[in-house]
Amino acid sequence: MADPKLALLVSDTETAEAAGAALRARYAFVPVREADVVVALGGDGFLLHTLHEALSAKDPKPMFGMNRGTVGFMMNEYEELDLPARIAAARSFILHPLMMTAQTVSGETIISPAINEVSLLRETRQTAKIEIAIDGQVRMEELICDGVLVATPAGSTAYNLSANGPILPLQSDLLALTPISPFRPRRWRGALLPQASVIEFRVREARKRPVSAVADQREVRDVSCVRVVTDKSIRLELLFDPGYALDDRIVLEQFAS
Repeated sequence: MADPKLALLVSDTETAEAAGAALRARYAFVPVREADVVVALGGDGFLLHTLHEALSAKDPKPMFGMNRGTVGFMMNEYEELDLPARIAAARSFILHPLMMTAQTVSGETIISPAINEVSLLRETRQTAKIEIAIDGQVRMEELICDGVLVATPAGSTAYNLSANGPILPLQSDLLALTPISPFRPRRWRGALLPQASVIEFRVREARKRPVSAVADQREVRDVSCVRVVTDKSIRLELLFDPGYALDDRIVLEQFAS
């Protein structure tokens, strides 16, 4: 089988650019539109940005990330040698992003995808008051909190984990619904929901207690209602070395001290 045609996208950090120059000296890369696989060189934030760029394409390319950033949780180890062979042997994981539909108090509607999470956050010193409905049924009439988020399995080790949410195996077909600093009910720690769930947040006293909604890195201010669903029509493919796959890392993270 012929080697896959590769495109290279590089973060604008000194470390990533130096590694990118080394790879370009060794391999012939093609433009993204001509590639079979896109190699993303940077950290988790750069990979997330690159995946969002891919969402605008009709047929997003599989992506093989190599870590030249800080954490690199979703990245493979950086190695210059045998890159085409590594990619040919890589394991494939399909991600379906969340789709956030946010309505503001002024009546505007904003739709934005999220690969990691959708979070609602209070904008002022006053706590937020949020009603939560699942599949059209109100499950919590009033959550008084700093915020609340919905995380995908791929995003469950990011903001969700920092908010004491559960780590989800990549193949679990679940979403994590996690409160952020809940005041009432104080002991509520969130819920695990089927990936097919329709989650709706209604902000109570939205003008007095303003709340923003954030889909990964895109923020919408002063929301009144936010609807979150998994968009199964969009497929994002990540490639991982067989011995260093994302599902293995998620399991290891659950036993980390």
